[in-house]
Amino acid sequence: MTSYLVTGATGSFGRAFVKRLLYPKMTDPVDLYAQRICIFSRGEHTQAQMRSDFRDDPFLRFFIGDVRDKDRLRRAMTGVDVVVHAAALKRIEVGAYNPIEMVRTNIDGAINVIEAAQDAGVGRVVALSTDKAYAPVSPYGASKALAEALFLAAQNTISADGPKFAVCRYGNVWCSNGSVVPKWRQLLASGAETVPVTDPECTRFFMTLDQAVDLVIDTIHTMQGGELRVPDLPAYRLGDLAEAMGAKIDVLGLPAWEKRHENMDDDHCSVDAPRMTVEDLRKALEAA
Repeated sequence: MTSYLVTGATGSFGRAFVKRLLYPKMTDPVDLYAQRICIFSRGEHTQAQMRSDFRDDPFLRFFIGDVRDKDRLRRAMTGVDVVVHAAALKRIEVGAYNPIEMVRTNIDGAINVIEAAQDAGVGRVVALSTDKAYAPVSPYGASKALAEALFLAAQNTISADGPKFAVCRYGNVWCSNGSVVPKWRQLLASGAETVPVTDPECTRFFMTLDQAVDLVIDTIHTMQGGELRVPDLPAYRLGDLAEAMGAKIDVLGLPAWEKRHENMDDDHCSVDAPRMTVEDLRKALEAA
């Protein structure tokens, strides 16, 4: 049985990951079954909502805290076997106007997680990253690129009994909070006839929450330390997504801090990935 701490646990990924720990698949490794899950996040409202949604599950412990506070992290990690670091400032446009805040949360926060895990004697740490960390053009991408480097370099500085570190890099998770589908759905539900698109030719990787959780579970189980896990994903065109949602588009133009196409690594670019059709996207929307 394993004790976990999840930073940013009240976000889309965190909630899905915690649900999976509480209700594992038959194929999940038995040694990863949870005996305690620490929910570490800043928002008292979102924690209260999560506590209610999970009906005060006795396996859960709720910690109000910020990854900017290393002392709080260290205390919360006491007795923890596995840390999954999902907390981050993720909105690319927010980072463009607030780069200092991106540094304080995404970079300083990464340092705090690493050092607190070392001090607390954690066994394994998996950090979540993004395709925007590859050849970044935005403060968000740059902050995540440096966070990746920090976690991977930490593997070279630990003692023999110190934590193992790994990073999972993937793109925007389908229908996660703040992503394009819920934003467009809200606009269309309010009566809007068009949705804003920077460039209909933009392509983005497609990954479901279940796939994201599968990747992290597998990484925790198999990691040796120092891995950068990159999944092989299909991609879709934003113009095709608008068509699948029955929306007309309002082309805004591509800002300097956004790419037309994303890369997971040198060998995985969204423009070359298997392309989802409009019908594929309609089915994914129905399933979401």
